[in-house]
This record gives sequence, C-alpha cells and structure tokens, in this order.
Amino acid sequence: MSDDELIEKIKGGDEAAAKELIDRYYAAILRYCGWHCAVPDQAEDLAQETFFKLFRSLPRYKGRKKFRAYLYTIANRLCIDESRKKPFYSLEDAETIAGEQNDIAQVEQREEIRRLLSVLSEEQREAVILRFGQELGFSEIAKVMGCSMRTAQSRVRNALRLMKKEFGDEK
Repeated sequence: MSDDELIEKIKGGDEAAAKELIDRYYAAILRYCGWHCAVPDQAEDLAQETFFKLFRSLPRYKGRKKFRAYLYTIANRLCIDESRKKPFYSLEDAETIAGEQNDIAQVEQREEIRRLLSVLSEEQREAVILRFGQELGFSEIAKVMGCSMRTAQSRVRNALRLMKKEFGDEK
C-alpha cells in the first residue's frame, strides 16, 4: 500500500493505517534526528514530536506522492529548532553516549563522522545527512531544504569535495 493510500485511510480514522505508517518510517526518522542530537533520548523525543505534528497536520496534507519529503521536512524543522537551543555536538556528549551505550567503537565512529561533517556549512551538512544518512533522492532533499534540485546536488557535491580536501590526506 502506498503512503498516500495510508494517509487517506488515516484521515478516515483507520488506526491500523497510522500504526503501519509509523512502523514504516519511525526508525528512519529516529536515525535522522539522531544526527542532530548528541543524546539518544533527545532524538527519540524529536522523532515522536515529528509524528505528533504529522498527524496534526494531515488534514492540510495534499498527497501527490511526496509524503516522504513532507515527513522529513517536519523532522528537519524540529531539528533546526532544537539545534538553536543547544550546540550541534560536544566532546562531553561523546562520553555520555559511550557511558549509555557501552560501545566505544560506535562512539568513535560517530565522532569521526561528526568531525568530517564539522567542516561543512549547515546547508551542506544537512544535504549530506539527508543524502547518505537517510538515502533521500535529490528532489526530496530539495523539498526538505526548500531549494532547487540543482542546489541540493551542488551542496552534496561541494560538501564531498570539501571533506575530501580536508581529510583526504589522512587516510
């Protein structure tokens, strides 16, 4: 069943369709929010808030097979709002994550990724996360970020070039 068909059922009051939609996208939205939060609990709160806002806004949603971009736009705006409250990432948070997850290798890998992303502008970082972290297409990235598809492509291309230039010699 397509996303738009599920949306129509949800608008009609079908709770099973709402559960199926959440099951389909919750893990991906949680992972996306995790890129913007240093603390896993905060990412979970943002993911839940994304679905809360989604269901509140469904009467205004106009389908047209653009649901995934619509959902990520909601998550994106919530993450931006949250990032304005707190810094993007700090080294102290890495220690907190390590203590909570007891997986130093995972924390080190995440730290390395954050270090790579730290050289990028906010727009480039967001485009890279959406493209490679969430596997969105360039047209979906453009919708989420409110730019043209060529701009989305350019942001990803320039970000990759910058990361290669900045860290390419270390490997």
